[in-house]
Amino acid sequence: MRTEVIFQDTYISIIYNQEQHFIHADWIGFQTKQSVQEGCERILETMGHLECFKVINDNTHVEGIWSSAAEWVGTDWFPRMRQAGMASFAWVYSPSMFSRLSADKSLRFTYDTTGIEVFDSVEEATAWLAATPT
Repeated sequence: MRTEVIFQDTYISIIYNQEQHFIHADWIGFQTKQSVQEGCERILETMGHLECFKVINDNTHVEGIWSSAAEWVGTDWFPRMRQAGMASFAWVYSPSMFSRLSADKSLRFTYDTTGIEVFDSVEEATAWLAATPT
């Protein structure tokens, strides 16, 4: 599998899967409102730069609650992602119940959830993305 690391920090790695043409955002550890906003902005920039409109938002390695950013994700970031061309967004839940609740809260704030699906594994998310049109 050909991949390219686009951005890496202590809280997120953004990787481009060249073969399947999707962005894999791997969030890491405890998140704050600031880290969520910074990481989300990096994903948006990457999507536009690569003209790649499929995203795996992988929370597998996220710990704890980050609900302070949930409203911003739903009301600000997702509309801008959609405006920028987002076609498919596969959100992989964290094993942490608090992180899962934060993700669900973000989606409750999201007006239009078309093209957004949640999964329990990266494998399921990848399979779904592969089956969605570009």
